Amino acid sequence: MSLAFDTEIILSSGVRLATPLAFAALGEYVAERAGCLNISVEAMMLGAAFGSVAVASATGSATLGLLAGVLIGALIALVHANLSHRAEINTFVVGLALNTLVLGLTSYFIASSGFGSHQVAQVRIPVLEDLPVLGSPLFVERWPVYLLLVLVPLTWWLVSRSRWGLELRAAGENPAAADVTGIHVNHRRRQAMLWCGLMAGLGGAHLAVGEVGSFSQNMTAGRGYIVIAAVIFGAWRLGRTLLGCALFGLADALRLALPALGVTLNSQLLAAAPYLLALVAMLAFVASSREPRSLGQPFERSS
Repeated sequence: MSLAFDTEIILSSGVRLATPLAFAALGEYVAERAGCLNISVEAMMLGAAFGSVAVASATGSATLGLLAGVLIGALIALVHANLSHRAEINTFVVGLALNTLVLGLTSYFIASSGFGSHQVAQVRIPVLEDLPVLGSPLFVERWPVYLLLVLVPLTWWLVSRSRWGLELRAAGENPAAADVTGIHVNHRRRQAMLWCGLMAGLGGAHLAVGEVGSFSQNMTAGRGYIVIAAVIFGAWRLGRTLLGCALFGLADALRLALPALGVTLNSQLLAAAPYLLALVAMLAFVASSREPRSLGQPFERSS
C-alpha cells in the first residue's frame, strides 16, 4: 500500500471517530461556560446510542433512531440539571450516578434484546470526493457529519455573540453579580445543560446509527470523559476544543491502523493510547488555561 492510501485510510477513520466527540464537545463546551461541570456526558452518549438503535430497529428508520437518541440525551440532561439545581444534590454525585445507572440499564436491556443493523445514508459530494487523500475522508460521509457545518458556527454565535450567551458566560464567571443584574443563573445553567444533552445525544446516536449501525455493551467506552478532556485541552475555547477532538480521533484511528501497517505494539497499551493522550493533554494545558471562575460551583440565590 502507498503512503497516500495509508494516510487516506487513517484520516477517514479519524474523521469517523472524532465526529461523535465533536458533537458532544459542542454541548459540554456550552455547559462548562455556564459553570456546569457535567460529567454525565458519558451517560448521555451511551443512553442515546442505545435508544437510537432501539428506535431504529422498531421503526426501520435510522433517521428516527437518530432523533430519538437526541431526545434521550436531552432527557438525561434535564434529569441531571433538575437534580443539581432544584434538588441541590452534588453535581458530581448526580453525574456518577447517571453514568453508572445508564451503563447498567443498557447492559441489561442489550443482553435481553435483539436489534437489527441500521445506518443513516451516506452522502458523496460530487467532484470533491475525487480529491486525492482528503476526498474520501471529508466528502464521503454519513449525512449527520455535515451538521457540524451548521452546529459549530451556531454554537459559537450563541455563546460569543448573543445576549443569551452573554448571560450564560456571566453565570459561569460570577453568578452572584449576574444574579444582581437580573439574570436567573440556575435557569441559564439548566438551558446550557439541555443544549449539552441535545449535542451529546446527537454524538451518541451518530456513533450508533451513523458509524457502527448497531449497539454493543458500553460502546461509548469512555468517550464522554474524553470530551471533558477535550474542553480542558481547548482551554474553554470552541476552536481549540474541536481541535482536541480531532487529535483524539486521529490518535484512536492510528491505534487501529498500526497493526495493519505492520507495527506491532502491546495491544493493551494501544487501547489505552487515546486516554493516555487525554491525560497528557490535561496536564500540559490545564496549568496555562483559565477555567470559568464558578465552574462546578453550585449557586443558591440569596433572599
